[in-house]
Order: sequence, then structure tokens, then C-alpha cells
Amino acid sequence: MQPLDYAIIILFLAGNMLLGLWQGRSNKETSDYFLGGHKLPWFMVMLSIVATETSVLTFVSVPGLAYRGDWSFLQLSFGYIVGRILVSFILLPIYFKQGVTSIYEVIGLRFGPGIQKTASVIFLLTRILGDGIRFLATGVVVQAVTGWPLSVSVLVIGIVTLVYTISGGLKTVVWLDSIQFALYLGGGIVTILFILARLDAPLLDVLAPLLDAGKLRIIDDDPHILTNPLSFVSAFSGGILLSLCSHGVDYMMVQRVLGCDGLGSARKAMIASGVFVLFQFALFLLAGSLIYVFFNGAPLAKDREFTVFIVQSLPAGLKGLLLAGILSAAMSTLASSINSLAASTVTDLMKGRASLNASRFISVAWATVLIVIALAFNENDKAIVMLGLEIASFTYGGLLGLFLLSKSSRQFRSPSLVAGLLASMAVVFLLKFLGLAWSWYIAVSVTLNILTTVGVEAILPGKNSFARK
Repeated sequence: MQPLDYAIIILFLAGNMLLGLWQGRSNKETSDYFLGGHKLPWFMVMLSIVATETSVLTFVSVPGLAYRGDWSFLQLSFGYIVGRILVSFILLPIYFKQGVTSIYEVIGLRFGPGIQKTASVIFLLTRILGDGIRFLATGVVVQAVTGWPLSVSVLVIGIVTLVYTISGGLKTVVWLDSIQFALYLGGGIVTILFILARLDAPLLDVLAPLLDAGKLRIIDDDPHILTNPLSFVSAFSGGILLSLCSHGVDYMMVQRVLGCDGLGSARKAMIASGVFVLFQFALFLLAGSLIYVFFNGAPLAKDREFTVFIVQSLPAGLKGLLLAGILSAAMSTLASSINSLAASTVTDLMKGRASLNASRFISVAWATVLIVIALAFNENDKAIVMLGLEIASFTYGGLLGLFLLSKSSRQFRSPSLVAGLLASMAVVFLLKFLGLAWSWYIAVSVTLNILTTVGVEAILPGKNSFARK
């Protein structure tokens, strides 16, 4: 990288830390730290949701999907919008009615503190495994672009993110997420404009050959819906369930909308985020298609297409801007993970008995865990990386099942609920072995969870002594 690129990166990192330190002055208690005092603007929350769910893997791999194939990945985002509408009208009213800090308090009120802690532990394990190893993948990308050692890349991202997260809490995370969203979206726009300028041709003329070759296809009518995750039926239904889980029962996402001033604002933020994700995916798929034209379809390493373009083709200054975009995608996810891990720990496991300083210390502890996971493995640990990235597939069905069961008037005891959770997680291993498309994992696991819970409850002796509505 050139000195100008380094200057851009230094300004970006320093700005994040200074804003966190400045906004941290308004945090007086844990509710400020974890929920922003319920004063977060819905539009900023919406941008924060999109930024949080956009990891570096999304930033660099979505263009690669268009480079190697077509735009059928966009089908998932159609399902995302429907899923978030369901979250807004089924789950969010429950969370705001109960006035919870952690969504797993709803489980505790219905089934007891033991199951609340179980749900929280499942969330914690999902986040530290998934985000810790996703953090590793981020370091690999930053290493490829900057030439820094992998350990340096991980530590720089981790320490800067930690400083502004523990200083400012959720309010800072949301505001910086919004700025970081603009940065990495700007990176995609810069890529498109740069390639069009180099090709010196109108966009429609550039895309016409790709359209004729089928590389701009969106709807995949493949009838093999059980084995092809991107056939329309599979992708659309899978997108609905994935979004229903990730934005309805995964606390990292829901925490943002709980910081809004009411249910109406939370709904607007949640539904609008789905629309913005659709736009974002379309933008980066377009960037991938243009990179394909720019390189004349030359074969490149899978998921490294965007990285190769940045390293080989962009001039000084633009390269720094794109790296700032990569760092933005990484830090927004990591910051959200740190804050939500701490919030769930304090609320669900410690029953809210933690001061503001103690909450910050817990944030430091979780950040350390994520950094250690990222440093403990290397990019060649393919099996571990894939497990980390797919871990949500094993847990989302169980968590969604718990929330659906909590809306039932039937009584369920801890043994039957735990049996349902274990069955829902175990079946995913079987589904992977059988070759079922991943987009069906949640549907099967949540169904098995409910059936197992109801079945075990029916054969258990005695009566349930804990059942609150």
C-alpha cells in the first residue's frame, strides 16, 4: 500500500476510537450501555442492522458469486424481507410488551430461569464460535490487501473495535455502524464507477453480453429444490426462515431495535433493513459482474475475486478507501457481537446484577475470547472455519422453536424443552450428511424441536409446576 492508503486507514481507525470515547460520556447506567437509553433513531438502527449482518465475508464473497455464476443469490433477500415482516408483527410486540433487555427473558418468564439461561448459553456459543472464526476470515482478507501479518491484522481490528465499544456502548455501535455502512457501500459504488470509467462504455452496453450469457439471471427455476439451495422455492423459503431466526431470536440483531423508542420505530427499522439488504446485495453483485468483464472472465481463486481487484487494479487512495470499507464491515459485526454477548451475560446469566463498569469489563472479556479464537487458528483450518460459519444452522431452529412454544398455552417442563433443543441441533448433522440443501435446515430443525418437546412432555410422569403465560 502507498502512504496515502495508510493515512486513510489511520484516520478511519482513530476516528472510530475518538467517537466512542466522546459518546461514552452519556452512559450513566447499564440500560444506556446496552440499549442506548431507548433513544436511538429508527433510521440509524436500520443502517446498524444492515451493517451488523454484513461481515467481511459478505463484502468480498457476494461479488465472487456474480463473477463465478449469476445473480440467483438475490432470491434470498426476497425471503429476508418477508421474514423481517413476520418478526415485526409476531415477535417484536412480545419484546416491547415485556420491556425486556434481553429477548431470552421472554423464555424465562414463560418456562423458568433455567431454560432462559440455556437459551442464552446457546446464543453465546453461537456468537463466539461463529464471530470468532468470522473474525479470523476478516484478518485473512486484511492481510491479503495490506501485507500485514495475520496476527497484526486481527489485533488492530480487535483493539480498535474494543476501545469504541466499551467506551460508548450500543449508542456508539449504532452510530458508527451507520458511518461504516456508508463507507463499505461507497466502496462498492467506487468499484462500479472505476470499472465503467476504465471500460469507457455505458453500463447497459457492458451488461448486455452478460445478460445474453445468463450471468444476470435472478430466478433459478431448478426443480431440485431439496438439494439446490439457490433454486427459487428453496432460496425464498430459506431466506424467510433464516431472517425470522437471525433477526427475531438472535439477540445480536434484536438488541438494536430494542434501543428504539417504541414498537412503531422498531418495526420501521426492521422492515426497512430488509429492503436495504436487497439493494446492497444487488450493488455488490453488479460490482462482481463488472469485475468479471474487467478481467475478461479470467479464473481467480474462489471468494478472492474482489480482493484481487483491489490489490491489483486500484490506485493509491481508492485502495485505502476500499480497505476502510473492508474494515468497516468487519468492525461493525465485531462491535455488535461484543456488546450483545455482554448484554446477554449480564441480563440472562447474572440477572442484571452488574454495574456499568462491570458490564464494560465483561465486554473486554468477550472481546478477548473472540480475538483468541481468531488467533488460535489459521486460514488453512478449513473444517474449523466452515464449522464457525455454519454454526448458526445448528442452533437457530432450536431457539426459534423455544419462542414458538412460548406462545402456546400448553405447559412444558425443562426436560422436554431440553430434549427438543438437543434433537433440533442433532438433526442438522444428519441433514448435512444426507445432502439436503442448507436452506431447509431451519425448517426441519424447528419442526423436530416442537414435535420432540410435545412428545417428551406427553410421556413424562407428573404435572408441570412452572408455566407462566
